[in-house]
Amino acid sequence: MGRWASLGEKTRQELLRARAFLSAVAEPPAQALAGFVAERGARGAVDAILRERAPAQVLAEVESRRGELSGERVLRAGEEAGLRLLVPEGPGWPQEAFAELAGAREVELPDMAEPLALWVRGRVELSELAERAVAVVGARAASGYGEHVAAEFGHGLSQAGFAVISGAAYGIDGAAHRGALSAGGRTVAFLACGADLDYPAGHGRLLRAIADQGAVVSEYPPGTPPRKHRFLVRNRLIAAMGQATVVVEAGARSGAANTANTADLLGRPLLAVPGPVTSQNSVGCHGMVRSGQAVLVTRTEEIVELLSPLGVRPAEEREGCSRATDRLHPDARRVLDAMTGMDSASDEELARDCGLRLGRVRAVLPELELDGFARRTESGWTATKR
Repeated sequence: MGRWASLGEKTRQELLRARAFLSAVAEPPAQALAGFVAERGARGAVDAILRERAPAQVLAEVESRRGELSGERVLRAGEEAGLRLLVPEGPGWPQEAFAELAGAREVELPDMAEPLALWVRGRVELSELAERAVAVVGARAASGYGEHVAAEFGHGLSQAGFAVISGAAYGIDGAAHRGALSAGGRTVAFLACGADLDYPAGHGRLLRAIADQGAVVSEYPPGTPPRKHRFLVRNRLIAAMGQATVVVEAGARSGAANTANTADLLGRPLLAVPGPVTSQNSVGCHGMVRSGQAVLVTRTEEIVELLSPLGVRPAEEREGCSRATDRLHPDARRVLDAMTGMDSASDEELARDCGLRLGRVRAVLPELELDGFARRTESGWTATKR
């Protein structure tokens, strides 16, 4: 934030206009352009493009749109649509998340490059969310089982302090977003069209709720319509933003499988949910687990455990596994177990039931009374309700 503020208003506006131009001049992921911007800076790259002094690969990527674009007009259109432009030079940019995409571009992995800018509907800072975020993705034509699991994961991850990242599609994506919203958590939807558009149309209300409680994000300038190839391109941002990617349901060839492969390429943990062996929606998940690409998960606690520091179990799991009687001596637990089945019992009756010597039973009974597990009555010993 300090560096951005020190640039001066004029320089900040020039950078925003340059980044707005770059977000619109080439179809993402635009590997050559991204590399050129990383080398020259945003303003230098724009100047070279307009003067046709950029490398041939860059000029080829921008050729069809270069002459008709104005960064100022694109920026104004975004502002009028209620969007803000997030840029790598400014505050809120998730540097670490997208550094992996830049590294993938540098080693020339196909279709990999960092976004040149992001258009955001909503007020949350992506840089903060990226520190604890999990991507939850899956089939659009999801089963009731899959939607239930996705909603539970969205809710549970939010309660555990994680932001939920997804793509706002029907099926698994929408269920994960709704689960996070119901828990009062933060969730981010990456779109394959302009962030000002409600797509799919049936999720208009959901997208408005996501923007109120989290953010709706796109690397495409305002007004950009959805296209089939843009969904696959968008998936790399979902995978990069999550500390891990959870696939709830996926066919053998699907957008969710594409996101999973990207997460794997970026070195992010990949998790998959099992389903019925007869379900085509779970074929992709089962294949990921069988090949060792993904870790099988069935509960939110297992996701949280995987993302916790080594050797630290989540509080939810510790609480779920511990019992008040765990600290009792085994003999005391045997006496308490015998007592639980009786309205009241004498020392002798307890000894016969649990098989311990009478002296040993009389020794542990005060321990059970002191710890609140038993009490003495006129007719004998009885277990207390805890």
